[in-house]
Amino acid sequence: MTTRPYRSTARAEAAGQTRARILDAATALLREAGVTGFSLESVAKAAGVARLTVYNQLGSRRALLEAVFDEIATRGGLHRIREAMADSDPHAGLRRLVGIFCDFWGYDLHSLASLSGAASNDAEFAEGLAARNERRRGGFSILVGRLVQQGDVRARKARDLVDLLFVLTSLPVFAQLATGKRSNAAIHKLILAAVEDAVRRAGE
Repeated sequence: MTTRPYRSTARAEAAGQTRARILDAATALLREAGVTGFSLESVAKAAGVARLTVYNQLGSRRALLEAVFDEIATRGGLHRIREAMADSDPHAGLRRLVGIFCDFWGYDLHSLASLSGAASNDAEFAEGLAARNERRRGGFSILVGRLVQQGDVRARKARDLVDLLFVLTSLPVFAQLATGKRSNAAIHKLILAAVEDAVRRAGE
């Protein structure tokens, strides 16, 4: 009577390990070769599994790309966003949020840049990636709203401030600053200074 649950658990664990191996291979492939040639077949070969296994685990190429992005998001620390949003001081929450996104972009910049490049040739994937990016804007919108409530930001400047924060913490800005051989810490410092200056100006 106990063999079935055990076998079911073992199968689930094996499937989880296979999925992790596939995502590791897909991420490495993006990092090393970019989006060119990225396919279910190439990922299957890199992971040492059959193409059908990749298909059964993830489905389409777009789903695989989205899964890679979400895996990088988890490893890159985006789970810390909830804590930053819960900070009683919106200024501190904003600083923490900037740090989280800088850590995320810097965690695996090459793979994230490849994913961004893939979006330019895949409308459906671009839509999914844009939706994930809009969550970042939503977080800044909430924090800016709290700054308005406590009188630190003028209401008429709130929308522009949110848009500016969204741009300053974007992948293209981080990647451009990284081309100057700056460390992730140096990039974080530059972006945070720009963010704090934008907040100050929005309060004038």
